[in-house]
Amino acid sequence: MQLHDVWFVLIAVLWIGYFFLEGFDFGIGVLTKLLARGTAERRVLINTIGPVWDGNEVWLLTAGGATFAAFPDWYATLFSGFYLPLLLILVCLIVRGVAFEYRHKRPEERWQRNWEHAIFWTSLLPAFLWGVAFANIVHGVDIDREKNYVGTVGDLLNPYAILGGLVTLTLFTFHGAVFAALKTVGDIRDRARALALRLGLAAAVLAVVFLAWTQADRGNGWSLAATAVAVLALAGALVANQMGREGWAFLLSGITVVAAVAMLFLSLFPDVMPSTLDPQWSLTVSNASSSPYTLKLMTIVAAVFTPIVLLYQAWTYWVFRKRIGVQHIPGHDPAAALEKP
Repeated sequence: MQLHDVWFVLIAVLWIGYFFLEGFDFGIGVLTKLLARGTAERRVLINTIGPVWDGNEVWLLTAGGATFAAFPDWYATLFSGFYLPLLLILVCLIVRGVAFEYRHKRPEERWQRNWEHAIFWTSLLPAFLWGVAFANIVHGVDIDREKNYVGTVGDLLNPYAILGGLVTLTLFTFHGAVFAALKTVGDIRDRARALALRLGLAAAVLAVVFLAWTQADRGNGWSLAATAVAVLALAGALVANQMGREGWAFLLSGITVVAAVAMLFLSLFPDVMPSTLDPQWSLTVSNASSSPYTLKLMTIVAAVFTPIVLLYQAWTYWVFRKRIGVQHIPGHDPAAALEKP
């Protein structure tokens, strides 16, 4: 295996890690409207990801930086061709971070409610748009012989890509509901489990169609195996959720995300961005990569710092592992939990 193949795998791992971690906190953001009843429960949901959401986004920064350094032509074509949707994702992530920090700065209900609206929409839109973006990458887009994207924004909103966006939205929200059940106590925990069942069934229907479509379009033996793992893990997560085994349900919902994203990368290889105009114009791991010296230097740096980041993030999750409920919210009035959003 050559270094550009190794870095394709490493970038796939970074995106898998990002979607595994950011997936459930996108889901929590969406659930602030779908699950929470009243201000106290919205605070509970937000507090479940409060210590970790910014660390989860480090995976996105690392994945983007690694793509830029290891595959500059892929990065250039992707970020120029997908400029508007990726810009919208970036704006959402910026506003979302500000919303988490500013929401509690003033006591007025209107102030807090406006930032809660921002958290909901800036969680929902990226969860959908990431699916649209990756579905287009796998399916292929209009790339010419100069490695430039020559399509339009409207071309990105094709049926396959929209289905991909719906899959990531429902799957991340299901992942978030399972996480909410794992991290909370009381009535909100029970309702999170009930909602997770409905979300999981919806995600299962959409995911099976999308995975089958992808397998028929670009599939191979490895991607078929990943598809099978994703389907079995999702079924297992639903069963564990119904049995009240939130830890197993979260692990299995995470494996579903991991296997689904892995399937996309396995379907893609050795391309990194297929061309629908002419297969010979596709970007591949060989014609879009940096020099061997650059890849060698990057490998050394990654080998040193990656374990440090993983250990620190694991420690963070361990420290903030306990469940919380509305009774842990300072100044909480028990009747507030019954308020409608």
